[in-house]
Amino acid sequence: MPDFSTLILFAAAALVLTATPGPDMLLIASRSISQGRAAGFLTYAGIALGTYCHALAAAFGLSQLVVAVPVAYEAVRWAGCCYLLYLAYKTIRSESTAFAPAATLKKLSGRRIFFAGLATNLLNPKMALFVMALFPQFVNAESGVMTVQMLVLATVLNGVGLVVNGAVILLGSQIRSRFGSMRRFPKLPQYMLATVFTGLACRLALQTRN
Repeated sequence: MPDFSTLILFAAAALVLTATPGPDMLLIASRSISQGRAAGFLTYAGIALGTYCHALAAAFGLSQLVVAVPVAYEAVRWAGCCYLLYLAYKTIRSESTAFAPAATLKKLSGRRIFFAGLATNLLNPKMALFVMALFPQFVNAESGVMTVQMLVLATVLNGVGLVVNGAVILLGSQIRSRFGSMRRFPKLPQYMLATVFTGLACRLALQTRN
């Protein structure tokens, strides 16, 4: 297991990285505003599990496949694009009403929200590259089993992310409550969320390995 000073240094790096707005934070914020606090935390839970999966893949060398084989990178990237566009389509087609947590979560189950966050994270090859680039710098062969060390680092990253994104979720739920009485544009939250999914798909499509 990494020593305490290493974990503190890694936590500081994780704080800087997670506090920088990115696709995960944007997705979590949009879920919180459009579907409520519970949806935001479920989305983050899926993303956090994805981080563990990337850490294990890096420990077992699977992530190196994405780095070494361009076709594998492209396959993951375009699968992610297609999945995000599918989510955008399903969001627009949903019949749920604006800012109505009970109705919305009934139509879109917690399981689907969780797995949407997980899949969005797993199908982002940049996340695999990020883990491959950052985690090995804090792993020491003399500190124990590498897989355990990678999982510990993933736990620290997720813990820091929970604090940062938890604040985003709470802020998003406050914004939701302030606009809860809005009735002129009943499907506006769905359009906002679909726009986020489409934007993330476009961003992923334009990504390069560099």
